[in-house]
Amino acid sequence: MKKRLPQLRQRVNLSMLSLLSTPFGVLPSLFFFTLPFALLFTACTSSVPKDRYTLDVCKEELLNATDYKVATGIDKILVLKKERKMYLYKQGFVVKTLPISLGKNPIGHKEERGDNRTPEGEYFIYRKICSPKYYRSLCISYPRPSDKKSAKKRGVSAGGDITIHAQPKWNANGEQDTYTLSKDWTQGCVAVTNTAMKSLWYAVSEGVPITIR
Repeated sequence: MKKRLPQLRQRVNLSMLSLLSTPFGVLPSLFFFTLPFALLFTACTSSVPKDRYTLDVCKEELLNATDYKVATGIDKILVLKKERKMYLYKQGFVVKTLPISLGKNPIGHKEERGDNRTPEGEYFIYRKICSPKYYRSLCISYPRPSDKKSAKKRGVSAGGDITIHAQPKWNANGEQDTYTLSKDWTQGCVAVTNTAMKSLWYAVSEGVPITIR
């Protein structure tokens, strides 16, 4: 019996080698060999485009209602287009002034979709959103019923989606703030720096009035 053991072991080893040499043996071997590399280049790689912001932290704040701090809260926003300034008020006093950019066609009130004008009048912040393109945004309640009525008379759409938003991803670190603030480059929105948005985001709650003139 002891003399046969080496022969049996040799047969077993040959059988295993034969199994790994067949398609059914090679494929499982290749699978377990290549699996770590497949995970390295797929599951562990971000699917967010380089020109877009990740939104996990922002979404978590909105979900947990930690996007507003009472201590730094404001109760009014005033935008003066000619000055390219935004004034933040609390109990009648200006608590902060922020430089801004406007729509590419900054003069006059927005009249229709695609005119690249920033609207003028009395509005309010009706929603806060996480923006993959512009970091974070505060939605302005344009168009009002009067805006829609005026546009309808002229046979055009009043447009919409007007916000206060921050910077594109290529300026996420703020190194180009001087350049972007020297231009009116939006499609009608009010743009601030990412640094300004970080403070504005926690200071504004839904319903805060905003005057643009």
